[in-house]
Amino acid sequence: MMILECLEKNAEKYPGKTAFSDSRGEITWDALMRDVKAAATAVISMVPEVNRPVAVLIDRNIESVIAFLATAVSRNFYVPVDLTQPEERVRSIFQQIRPSLTIAACSIPEGYAEILTGNLLEINSIRNTPAREDLIEERQKNALDTDPLYAICTSGSTGVPKSVLIPHRAVNDFIPVFCETFGLTESDVFGNQAPFDFDVSVKDIYSAIWCGASVFIIPKVCFAMPKLLMKELDQRKVTTIIWAVSALCIVAGINAFKHLRPGHLRRIMFSGEVMPVKMLKVWMNQYPDALFVNLYGPTEITCNCLYYIVDHNREYEKLPLGIPFKNEKVVFLDENNCEIRTGGTGEICVMGTCLALGYYRDIKKTDEVFVQNPLNSCWHEVMYRTGDLAVLKPDGQYYFTARKDFQIKHMGHRIELEELETHIQSLENVMRAVCILDEERNKIVCFYKGSTGQAEMVVALRKKLPKYMIPNIFVQIEDFPVTKNGKVDRRKLKEMWKEGQVTG
Repeated sequence: MMILECLEKNAEKYPGKTAFSDSRGEITWDALMRDVKAAATAVISMVPEVNRPVAVLIDRNIESVIAFLATAVSRNFYVPVDLTQPEERVRSIFQQIRPSLTIAACSIPEGYAEILTGNLLEINSIRNTPAREDLIEERQKNALDTDPLYAICTSGSTGVPKSVLIPHRAVNDFIPVFCETFGLTESDVFGNQAPFDFDVSVKDIYSAIWCGASVFIIPKVCFAMPKLLMKELDQRKVTTIIWAVSALCIVAGINAFKHLRPGHLRRIMFSGEVMPVKMLKVWMNQYPDALFVNLYGPTEITCNCLYYIVDHNREYEKLPLGIPFKNEKVVFLDENNCEIRTGGTGEICVMGTCLALGYYRDIKKTDEVFVQNPLNSCWHEVMYRTGDLAVLKPDGQYYFTARKDFQIKHMGHRIELEELETHIQSLENVMRAVCILDEERNKIVCFYKGSTGQAEMVVALRKKLPKYMIPNIFVQIEDFPVTKNGKVDRRKLKEMWKEGQVTG
């Protein structure tokens, strides 16, 4: 999947068809092609070298997509930056990536100007640049599929962002397989929920480019106004959503379907966290004939490496991770680098062309997790160690258990907090649960959403778990804080507990 070739194909085959739409308007495939080439010409004139970072100041709009694609066509790589983040976070990103150019696809808040180092272009000015086909052709003729396409800044354990650098090859290989696996075609309309600096959005953007489909960029306000969200999904005839688990849980938790049931949805995919089965059932009851898919994979392996198609006729306590996508190899290793057997817990490790190039400007961190496959002593084979743990159950399926850093030691025992959460969420009238360890008091704190009382929960959990795994404190909470990517913000929960903002 060469991006420029796909854009040209879609412009020729579907010239007047909507490619992307947002709250303010839409752009057709032929207009998108013209704007991308125009903006790419401007980028080439400003960045004489290739494979240089270009920061894109994003919003939930078509202009951000134009900036991404123009950067790619100029043979540089884009770095999405969200200016709704704190200034210090933005400053840290810019200090790390040192962009050769910054493209603004949003308004710049006061106080951010001095952070934005390097040349600054406004997307709506450069999309009207006279396109130079000769410059674009010159840039493209020596392009390699190992050239970087984008870098996504993820949270680092030290608080310093890590810039995951993804090459064209990884997207070229993954997206066609993704579309083939789930039967995506030019007739589909994607409802984009994921922020553009979150890798889930890569599936929306590039699946549409590969298939000639359409993408509706859902306004952020819709997720605070369920009636409006349902109306937009229905009127835009959205067929496919690839959302964070928390976004689906918001809709299910507030019973948004009482307002309207969008009538065109036929694929509901989710990733980022373990999907609570009760929340999933709310969606499945509304869409008994739809395809539901549990997707797994970190940013470092280009979106996803495993998928599981949910069986409507099966009762689940927890969803399996499923099987690898084509051209991706997944192994599960124990602490001794041996493949795990039934009943064992191991780390998920991935190989194939899906792997990132590493972390931009951080060779040391790259070398820690992009390592030689310990099962292969015959040739160089790079493996990414995800840090995610899974267990192989007797049914032959792997189930996610926890992050390595979600492991705690309590009363002398190792405990996977997310395993504990699964048991709590299985209790009657408990919609969701998140557990943390209060290290100072050596107590497990469970935050939960539901109507069950603490005493009832303890009695029920005693039937399921050893005493050392039962939380010491239960905190009923109305809404969980979430990160900008839609995941439960565990760090914020811990801060709220430590500062006494919530009590048990």
